[in-house]
Amino acid sequence: MDFNYLAQKYSTPLYVYEFNHFTEQYKKLKEAFRARKSLINFAVKANSNLSVIKHFASLESGADCVSIGEVKRALLAGIPKYKIILSGVGKRDDEIEEALKLDILMINLESMAEMKRVEKIAKKLDKQARISIRVNPNIDPKTHPYISTGLHENKFGVDIDTATRMYLQAKTSENLDPVGIHFHIGSQLTELEPIKEASQVVSDLVRKLQKVDIDIKFFDVGGGLGICYDNETLIEPYDYAQAILETLQGLDVTICMEPGRYLTGNGGYFLTKVLYEKVNGDKRFVIVDGAMNDLIRPSLYNAYHKIEVLTDNEEKSKANIVGPVCESGDFFAKNIEVPKTKPNDLVVIHSAGAYGFVMSSNYNTRPRPAEVAIVNGEDKLIRRRETFEDLIALEKDYL
Repeated sequence: MDFNYLAQKYSTPLYVYEFNHFTEQYKKLKEAFRARKSLINFAVKANSNLSVIKHFASLESGADCVSIGEVKRALLAGIPKYKIILSGVGKRDDEIEEALKLDILMINLESMAEMKRVEKIAKKLDKQARISIRVNPNIDPKTHPYISTGLHENKFGVDIDTATRMYLQAKTSENLDPVGIHFHIGSQLTELEPIKEASQVVSDLVRKLQKVDIDIKFFDVGGGLGICYDNETLIEPYDYAQAILETLQGLDVTICMEPGRYLTGNGGYFLTKVLYEKVNGDKRFVIVDGAMNDLIRPSLYNAYHKIEVLTDNEEKSKANIVGPVCESGDFFAKNIEVPKTKPNDLVVIHSAGAYGFVMSSNYNTRPRPAEVAIVNGEDKLIRRRETFEDLIALEKDYL
């Protein structure tokens, strides 16, 4: 990929997505589960560009959404309503009502209180709400604490006993149809055993529910498969599938999964140009035109991203790669060996296809970057760069 050409054509900062990589990752996962009924629901929160969602729709993907806005994006991009799941720990009443009216596949519930709200709204609409319950198996996913979701200390889901009571109540309700069960223990998972343990706990619950005539049709294993940022040992899709399938013996269910980062993470790049260098004492800084408002993962999680400086200079020393935002936390990397740079040298930040643009902001009144797709070697602008006028368009009464 000619990053210099793309930076010259579209300017920087810039997000670039390799759509062929998205396709390859999707097909690997789908092939791993070929022996059973399965539905891949792309986690829209990872990368919600309409062209990205449309690409997954063309592969017959579904969508995992965590707001009614994401549901609308998925529908607009061509995802069929019967392949859309609405998840999230804090759904508003109007979101629940609209999801029921849109007749999506199911709503994932996170608490008894939420189930009562869904039941009340469904009754008002004279509808039967298809629901799934998110079970918290209390298993350590061995990942970053900010992206761990399957422990009792996390805000997500309910314990086994609570889930059982919820299913029993749902079974007797005229306005609830308990069709699914769901778990998701965390993101950037690189160890298989916690996933298998969680699947076993939840599949055992399904077997208990069957004994009281609660027929679970969809077994949602969540997402979270890790990608390679920095030489991680990854879980192979085949091993992932086999671990889950081993726990499902005797169960006739459709396996749903919600990959996001796995599908898009390593197909994305963030391009930013060097403005200049400065030295404070013995500290070297490479200052670039991208900032934490464009790609916040390093600042938020202290996340590692491979950084490549496109220059023919071989002289290297340690430096911090920092942006223009007025925060000490505005950095992409600290104390890494990089070549001596000059203004306009291009810096390529890898693994930026997930939780990159979607987490960007207009902090410091900075317009967000453009997004470009590469499809079969051809580049296409899929989101134009914001302008100052875009940023103030909603502020009608500022004078």
